[in-house]
Amino acid sequence: MNVISWQRHASWILSLTMVATLALGMSARAAESSRVGQKIENFSLNDVRGASRSLNDFANSKLVVVAFLGTECPLANLYAPRLAELAGRWQAKGVAFVGINSNQQDSNTETANHAQRHHLGFPVLKDPANQVADKFQAIRTPEVFVLDADRVVRYWGRIDDQYGVGFQKPKAARNDLELAIEELLAGKPVSQPTAESIGCRIGRVHRPLPSGDVTYTNQIVRLMQSRCVECHHEGQIAPFGLTTYDEVVGWAEMIREVTQERRMPPWHASSEHGDFKNNPSLTAEEIALIDRWVDNGCPQGKPSDLPEPVPYAQGWGISKPDQVFYMGEKPFTVPADGVVDYQMYEVDPGFKEERWIKEAEVKAGSPAVVHHVIVFIQQPGGDRFGAPQMAYAPGMTPRRFDKGMAIRVPAGSKLIFQCHYTPNGTSQDDRSYVGFVYANPEEVTHEVLGGAVGDLSFRITPNDANYKVTAKKMFLKDTLLVGMNPHMHLRGKSFRYELELPDGSHEILLDVPRYDFNWQLWYLLKQPKLIPKGSRMICTAYFDNSADNPANPDPSKRVTWGEQTWDEMMFGFYSTIRPREAPTKSASR
Repeated sequence: MNVISWQRHASWILSLTMVATLALGMSARAAESSRVGQKIENFSLNDVRGASRSLNDFANSKLVVVAFLGTECPLANLYAPRLAELAGRWQAKGVAFVGINSNQQDSNTETANHAQRHHLGFPVLKDPANQVADKFQAIRTPEVFVLDADRVVRYWGRIDDQYGVGFQKPKAARNDLELAIEELLAGKPVSQPTAESIGCRIGRVHRPLPSGDVTYTNQIVRLMQSRCVECHHEGQIAPFGLTTYDEVVGWAEMIREVTQERRMPPWHASSEHGDFKNNPSLTAEEIALIDRWVDNGCPQGKPSDLPEPVPYAQGWGISKPDQVFYMGEKPFTVPADGVVDYQMYEVDPGFKEERWIKEAEVKAGSPAVVHHVIVFIQQPGGDRFGAPQMAYAPGMTPRRFDKGMAIRVPAGSKLIFQCHYTPNGTSQDDRSYVGFVYANPEEVTHEVLGGAVGDLSFRITPNDANYKVTAKKMFLKDTLLVGMNPHMHLRGKSFRYELELPDGSHEILLDVPRYDFNWQLWYLLKQPKLIPKGSRMICTAYFDNSADNPANPDPSKRVTWGEQTWDEMMFGFYSTIRPREAPTKSASR
């Protein structure tokens, strides 16, 4: 049985949300003295037009800002317009900007297109053998170095603090790069000479050992196919592909980092509770394989060992839809950067009679910037939060129910589209949509239902790092549970589903110790779980409203329930099934 199937997201995005997600990470910083204070000798590289450029070309500039960039890193893309704006503003005051692309996976053509797309008015150079990146000891993209008149590094790190791993602030609280420039031009030392850069690892050239026992064609490609390429292929939200050796080897260090830290593939449930059929986690042995492969220099292996490529669904992943409904008459324009409010659309499908949905698929009009889309079926006079859902999230599979199972849609029901976007550096239009395949009512034996345990009355206190909210639901008859989906916003910290049985005993159904708003995951049980009549589902959520939460929009604010990301929610969504003969007035009986 396949029910409410949100699976792994790429974002990273980001993510970001796009932001995300995205498989981004923080630098493990060496001592400040390893970069700041070092003198950078002259170097020469070709720019994207093939002309040779050197550091000495900027001899008349008071300062030189060297920015390491990448064409596919989500944060590098978000910061590219800002670098262009800063370069234009400071040029008249004697500050030169230079971009360097040291990624082996980024071709010169891709680098040139990236510079043109983001209107980078400063030189962008290609560093094909990482020699200049090694000279600077650069780690990430984006990462900036400010050189004084003697070409000594006086600042090293991030551009500002607006964007990070899984969050976007409305604006920067500290403009580190600009402050460093102002202080140096004023003849002062930089007050904060380093600020941790956040981004993707530079894709350095690897030199494979001749006899590595782990190769791309024999082991690594199979891990990519089974865990990664569902999101990491062209046209999906993941910011880069992982379908070829050249793509994978360019991201090898980043892949090792995010798998060792278990940020990828995304899965946040504790392994101590529950048995889930959509768990994409790598085993310890698989993580060790990746680590050994990177240590050995990422050997390619024999072409004859390559498996067949993974086929991707073209068009619909369900049968030809009987009907398709769009979120609105006009597309929504997603800006290049910033934080976008949730967009809500009510659509009247014109259902004059009861329908039964046996297959459903939500599709993003612009997958690169769509974090998720939830389509709720709101029955006449009903609340969407307790209704069945269909959803799009990166890595999602369509809803295709077993024979005899379907979602009941009463006459007069409306469709509610909830759309969440993550800007990726380029303005794009989105008009997402959903397709339905209807079942013959006479063939439906079981109804697929949705429900929610939640609290709308909480008031999270300011600067509270561990605010607790608990909600409970009594089940009035035997119920078969098939999936769970915890939902909070940016302050969400952890979430637990617990079952209190009629005899007073307790059982943990799902524990998410590190909740991440960027990954709206459904946790689908391998086998339906019987919830006996008289049992209570208890959901416990913790929120971090402190300044230590980098995603927190405002730790000084008292936070209540609301639709937008800077508000909060506390819902434990769940999915159940029951024989069709049972009453159908409520989705959670």
